[in-house]
Amino acid sequence: MKKPALTLKQFMLRQEVLGLYREIFRTIKRVPSIGDRGELKDWARRDFRSNSHHTDETTIKMMLQYGRRCLTELQNSLNLSGNK
Repeated sequence: MKKPALTLKQFMLRQEVLGLYREIFRTIKRVPSIGDRGELKDWARRDFRSNSHHTDETTIKMMLQYGRRCLTELQNSLNLSGNK
């Protein structure tokens, strides 16, 4: 069965989500501990998969905001610990 084509808004939101996902994984590569890195990767994958069913634009935007906030906290922690 063929999936319906995405609207422009849906396409743009999808691009934002994918960009956030990639940025999270780029940042996780900076984590010095291999064990912690693995846990963070598992957490990120699980979080994105568990929320992939959402289609409401407002809900997706709220989750993007939450994801960006988490990413910023991780980046700040890594910067403070000297892992650039």
